[in-house]
Order: sequence, then structure tokens, then C-alpha cells
Amino acid sequence: MPPGLLAALAAAATLLVIAVAATSAFGGVAEALDPDVHSLPLTVQPCGRSTTPPPRYQHVIWIWMENHSYHQVIGSRSAPFENALARSCGLAADYHAITHPSLPNYLAATGGSTFGVTRDRSPSAQPIRARTIFSEVARSGRQWRTYVESMPARCHPVGVHGFARNPAMYFVHSRSRCRAWDVPMGGPHAGALSTALATDRLPAFSLMIPDLCHATHGCPVTSGDAWLSRWVQRIVTSPSYRKGTTAVFLTWDEGRHDLGQHIPLVVVSPSTEPGTLTRTRFDHYSLLRTTAQLLGVAPPGRAGTASSMRSAFGL
Repeated sequence: MPPGLLAALAAAATLLVIAVAATSAFGGVAEALDPDVHSLPLTVQPCGRSTTPPPRYQHVIWIWMENHSYHQVIGSRSAPFENALARSCGLAADYHAITHPSLPNYLAATGGSTFGVTRDRSPSAQPIRARTIFSEVARSGRQWRTYVESMPARCHPVGVHGFARNPAMYFVHSRSRCRAWDVPMGGPHAGALSTALATDRLPAFSLMIPDLCHATHGCPVTSGDAWLSRWVQRIVTSPSYRKGTTAVFLTWDEGRHDLGQHIPLVVVSPSTEPGTLTRTRFDHYSLLRTTAQLLGVAPPGRAGTASSMRSAFGL
């Protein structure tokens, strides 16, 4: 056999091994989805646009969904966009919430502790004095925003008008800035977040809280999937993201009670290699530590000793 043909066959075999390994790494997701979900319905490829992450990120965005476990989303035909995004960016396959119910998870992710909270309560009943991602970002001279969908006014009390938890309101040190920095989200084409994206005025840290339908707390997974497809498209085509210094984390507050705390986490950044998958165990404290590292601030509470996700996702 000619040497050139042998080399070509060897290269083809190598590519086949890589392809099989990538499919296997996703634990059967490829087999569980319709062929239509294999293409990412975005006008740009958001991940793998650079090979070197920035030393410090200018912006970190969390998108916080509700009450769905890992296999209710990953591998589900009801979530074609979310699965396509995971394929085209990064997926943490062993990511976990901290506890039940919702509120302690919001507090853990932003403050590094559940603070002994074991049930959902109003901010007035649960004032907490502690360092948080909000206080650390403000201490660094930068700004944060909580963008809450369906909130009728800035810094509005939680538990009404169809939106879920609003964690900044539980922390005493964040309340002085709440009226300015805890704002109604608006829609993908008009409102506070859309304007910040369009004008390249994102704060250092943004927490997106959908209403209870779009968060899939009270509506099917398909509703959240469609909502995410519109917003993620808006984010990854924005000037801030195109600069290469914005990272996006999509996760859920907790899993369904009877299915445990194994939940999805998708990482979107220009330096995350498409198809990245890690089976390292991470949790909400890991998300907080990673975010603090990316922004160059001190990680609050238990995030200080949590595992970082930076190297796993090329951040």
C-alpha cells in the first residue's frame, strides 16, 4: 500500500476515534436527541472563538432557571436549544444544587452559605449580614445587576407577580444599592438588560431571573428552552461578548425533589472549546468561586474552599 494512502487512513482513523470519544463523553445525549437539535440555532458560534482566556473577565452573567434535574433537560427532546448550546460550548455533567427548597440555593450561590435557611421566606423575615458576590463586586468599585423578569418595579418584594427568588434583597449590605441595581429585566429587544447589551454597558456581574413560566417552574421545559434561545442569541451577539471578556453560566436552582440535586450547568465563553464536557463534581459554591476568580474578587463563605471550574472550561 502506498505510504501516502497509509497516512490518509491513519488520519481518518484518528478522526473517527475523536468523534466516537466525544459522543461517548456526552453519555448518550446524541442518541437521545432528534437530528434537528444537532445544529445550534444561533447566527454565530459563541464558543471556541479564542484559545486563550483573558486574565480577568469584564462581565459574568448567570441565567438562573428553576426546579429541573439533569436528565429532564440534558438529552430531552423538549430542550433542543439547551442541548445544542451544551454541545457547542461546555457542560458540567456532575453539577449539583446544595439543598431543597429554592431559597437556600439562591443564598448559597450568591453568599457562600445557606445561612441556616431551610424554607422559602420573604426578605423581611430573613435579613442576612454577610459578604456576597454583590458586596464584593461593589467593594471592587464595579457594579452588579439583578435583572428580574416580570418585576413591576425596581427592588420589588419577592413572591408576587410571577417571579421567583430575588437574592440581593436578603443581604443587608446589598439593600442600599437595591433600588438602583435590582431592576426589571424587560425583553430581548427592549428594557434594561437589552439596552445594557446593545450599548456595551453590562455591569461586572449580572444575575438573570426569569419569571416562573420561563424559568420552567410552572411551565414546560419547552417554554424555557424557547426563552433561552432568544436571550442567549442576544447575549452572544452583543458588543460585550464579542470582546472576549464575558462568560455566561446557565444553571438551575435545584432539581426535582424525587430526582435528587443533580442539575445541569452550561458554560458559554469565547475561550471554552466547543463540546467541552467535565465529569468533575461541582456545585453552586463552585459557581460562586469561579465567578469571583473571573472578576478578581474574594470568594465569599464556602466558595473559598470550593472547586474552581476555570481549567475545566478554559476560562
